[in-house]
Amino acid sequence: MTSTDTQCCSKSCASAASTATIDQDTPMADPAGIGSSFSIQNMDCPTEEALIRDKLSGLAEVSGLHFNLLQRRLTVIHTGSQDVVMKALLAIGMDAVPLGEEGPGKDAAAAVHEGSKLKWLKLGAGVVLAAAAEAAAWTTGSDISPLAIALSLAAILLTGVSTYRKGWIALRNGNLNINALMTIAVTGAVLIGQWPEAAMVMALFALAEAIEAMSLDRARNAILGLMAMTPDKATVWQDDGQWLSVDAAGVAIGAQVRVGPGERIALDGILEEGQSSVNQAPITGESMPVTKESGDQVFAGTVNEAGSFVYRVTALQTNSTLSRIIRAVEEAQGSRAPTQRFVDRFARVYTPIVFAAALGVMLVPPLAYGFDWLPWIYKALVLLVIACPCALVISTPVAVVSGLAAAARSGILIKGGAYLEEGHKLRALALDKTGTITQGVPSVTDTVPLEGGDTDWMRIAASLAARSGHPVSAAISRHWAATHAQLPLHEVANFNALAGRGTSGSIEGKDYYLGNHRLQEELGICTPAMEEVLNLIEAEGKSAVVVSSQDTPLAVIGVADTVRTASRQAIAELHALGIRTIMLTGDNALTAAAIARDVGIDEAHGNLLPEEKLEAINREMAIYGHVGMVGDGINDAPALARSSIGFAMGVAGTDTALETADVALMDDDLRKIATFVRLSRKTAAVLRQNIIVALSIKLVFLILALAGTATLWMAVFADMGASLLVVFNGLRLLREAPLPQQADAGLD
Repeated sequence: MTSTDTQCCSKSCASAASTATIDQDTPMADPAGIGSSFSIQNMDCPTEEALIRDKLSGLAEVSGLHFNLLQRRLTVIHTGSQDVVMKALLAIGMDAVPLGEEGPGKDAAAAVHEGSKLKWLKLGAGVVLAAAAEAAAWTTGSDISPLAIALSLAAILLTGVSTYRKGWIALRNGNLNINALMTIAVTGAVLIGQWPEAAMVMALFALAEAIEAMSLDRARNAILGLMAMTPDKATVWQDDGQWLSVDAAGVAIGAQVRVGPGERIALDGILEEGQSSVNQAPITGESMPVTKESGDQVFAGTVNEAGSFVYRVTALQTNSTLSRIIRAVEEAQGSRAPTQRFVDRFARVYTPIVFAAALGVMLVPPLAYGFDWLPWIYKALVLLVIACPCALVISTPVAVVSGLAAAARSGILIKGGAYLEEGHKLRALALDKTGTITQGVPSVTDTVPLEGGDTDWMRIAASLAARSGHPVSAAISRHWAATHAQLPLHEVANFNALAGRGTSGSIEGKDYYLGNHRLQEELGICTPAMEEVLNLIEAEGKSAVVVSSQDTPLAVIGVADTVRTASRQAIAELHALGIRTIMLTGDNALTAAAIARDVGIDEAHGNLLPEEKLEAINREMAIYGHVGMVGDGINDAPALARSSIGFAMGVAGTDTALETADVALMDDDLRKIATFVRLSRKTAAVLRQNIIVALSIKLVFLILALAGTATLWMAVFADMGASLLVVFNGLRLLREAPLPQQADAGLD
């Protein structure tokens, strides 16, 4: 931990004139201009953010600010040179380094480590000297004895110089943060002759800051540790026929990379030669290695367990799945949880009110009633220490960051703190069928030609299916390839994808259709023979599609999809959590009902178009209030967007859900929704506990301060102790979100 790391979130006081938030980036004008990014190692909590926001928002050249406290990074949208921004940051004590410049080398890192050791030695010595000053005052019976003053002054100099410097900067900029309040309180105690107590207050404050900084680094490192999973080097095939170890950051898309046993994969790609088992827990949270063969996708940051293979790079290092996960988790802090918004509003009101009360306590009794000044000045100083809602402000972000990190480790990517907290309110969950409840890899089970139909109907169906990405079309394409690989497909003109119905296209100048029962009804070509075959196939829980011309149904194709292994257990876990389940699918009602009975879903609705799924979500929300939706992030987009929380299934390696879903499950394990709900409920409980603890301690010491029984060092001890309590309580979430248990055999 560096010397700047001690500027931790225990200082998270809201000032009377500014708003400090850990997760909100507010542009101050049209954010047009140059975007400059800075690394600021002593910017890691709301105190620094508030100070920077106040300073830079007053510059005409600055039009927008983006804070990334997790990485201690600031992006400024400005006009003109960035020197103006650098100068303003330097004026408030922020050591900003423009990103792109070389960071500290090994020697500098060693110096930082030595500086950290020296800091802890100074803290230890300061605490010992402050205790000795208290002992000297007790033995001599005087707080202003030469020995007590000397020991106290030494303790303050050892532990408080940094606090005084930051406090002076804050006061000079009109910011009443914890450094400013502590500076006033310690100086006031010295002026009224309370030297030992001033020393103990400063020493306890500095020690608690350092301890809390270490604790908060655990939450930060839980996410930043993901970055260390990608190796810096990759073994790449060269044009001269040699394998060469090169920087992974410079490897181009399409390059061939070799991975040996036990090596970590450097870039996303598609396996081309060899086979192995890969531990991809950092991406999907899966507890067991996954077998990889030719054509399978591999992800940067995962570990090759055994065997050697060659893969083709499909994404640059900066755009790998792991990189996108890291960015998404960082950006998730931009969505503040409702509790955090409440805390921010409360802090903005609380601090100036208590500060004004402290002034009143100091001035009113002596001036209005002629009481002695010193006792009331002392009570006012105690109130000043209590005036900063440190524990309250830090209680929410540390819990949210810990929860986000715990979820990410389990392969659950939550797009914002608001969704993490709001998840505990879910009362119902709507689920798509294909690719969610079922594997999404159906196969053809029945082919029934209809009397009078074209004998070339299967080739026509395969030709239309080849142009579509729907799982049912893919099944028909695979069936054709397996049975008629020697025959070429027809050329299809004027191809159209008919949302929720099927496809259409022209073959040799004639229009053909491949779609569900609804499409045939819209065409007005349903026949008794077709209806009979459809009913028989759908009664077996299969999907049925019809290939037809403009005026005649040609054949019915039955397609079956297998239920996912974990679906039954997932639904059972959701029911155990008191969540009602509803299936919404474009498949026919009979198939939907059969699958729903099989896995235990409460109700099922079939034959739904995308807009009808949206209407169904609206109906369920009117009944239950908070309803989630699980889908693929594309066809179910309207319903996902309308639901309280949208879940996207199996999105490792894809951009869609990372951009559109509220919660992305990085593999195909539906049980992780129950894991998410449990984590959300735990997070909400921790947030409530932290707020109750912080407010209760503040209330108790406000009463004790006004009664004259609270001392300065007791107030600091209680304030910083409360901060540590809520931090440690929030860090408990890092142990939450365990991997789902393997599906019970009895449920499969």
